[in-house]
Amino acid sequence: MSLPKDRRIAIAAWVCRVCFTFVFVVNVHCALSYVLVPRDFMGGFQLSGIEGVVAIQGIGIAFLMWNATYPAFIVKPQRFIVLGWVILAQQVIGLVGESSIYLSLPAGNVELAHSIGSFIIFDSLGLVLMAISFIALLVCKRKA
Repeated sequence: MSLPKDRRIAIAAWVCRVCFTFVFVVNVHCALSYVLVPRDFMGGFQLSGIEGVVAIQGIGIAFLMWNATYPAFIVKPQRFIVLGWVILAQQVIGLVGESSIYLSLPAGNVELAHSIGSFIIFDSLGLVLMAISFIALLVCKRKA
């Protein structure tokens, strides 16, 4: 026995919400950590002094800006499909940019490579998680 189409769409929307919310919460946690306690992260980026504090806080603020699109989509994924595409595009841009930076690092920058590598891993997993759930929602909507 299969589920009614409306029920499938509702389930797909909830799965999408959960996946996008997970990425959103981790991103916002990271962003707030960078803004509020930047000194804890300066070493991983080989930064120091007031310049390092400001640079890390700037990254945190950029993360917060990047995540401004998530809440509306999380609340109403079926209504804000375009935001789902925007969020996925942002994730791809971040992943490509981080990967380019990582690949351009000169040998010997182990701490820096590790810090950037952590972003690449999380953003890759987040992209896969969000893309699969988003595509499932689109498929369910299309079949309805």
